[in-house]
Amino acid sequence: MDFVQQYAWILWLALILIFVIVEVVTVDFTFLMLAIGSVGGLVASLIGAAWWVQVIIAAILALALIFTVRPPLLRALKRGGDHAKSNVEALLGMHGTVVIAFEGAAGTVKLDNGETWTATLGSTPPPPLNLGDRVTVTAIQGATAVVVPFERTTP
Repeated sequence: MDFVQQYAWILWLALILIFVIVEVVTVDFTFLMLAIGSVGGLVASLIGAAWWVQVIIAAILALALIFTVRPPLLRALKRGGDHAKSNVEALLGMHGTVVIAFEGAAGTVKLDNGETWTATLGSTPPPPLNLGDRVTVTAIQGATAVVVPFERTTP
């Protein structure tokens, strides 16, 4: 045990280094809090505390930081994110125009973003849709847009 007590600072330095490297890769702030907790263990080691006291100090410090400091850091990190919709999410609610008339429940629409999609009708019974009619995308199923007739609402 005297050996562990004497060289515990090396273990703490190694843990700090490992936690910092993992944090740089993940950017989740969990391993940063563990690294700071390990700094507490290192300080306890340098002042001569028993190894089990070092572990307790490191654990308490790390847990306190994880539950108090990490959540505001994550909120601050995500605050500047791009809030623009993309992919399928951007297509939902988009309007379009029928370019090939619907035969039964299938046809082709050109969306307002310029994309042309094979489309099916999402309402039952299917209303008649002809060339030039406006539609709204309600869902995407694979490579097919599910549409309903566009209904204008008056204010």
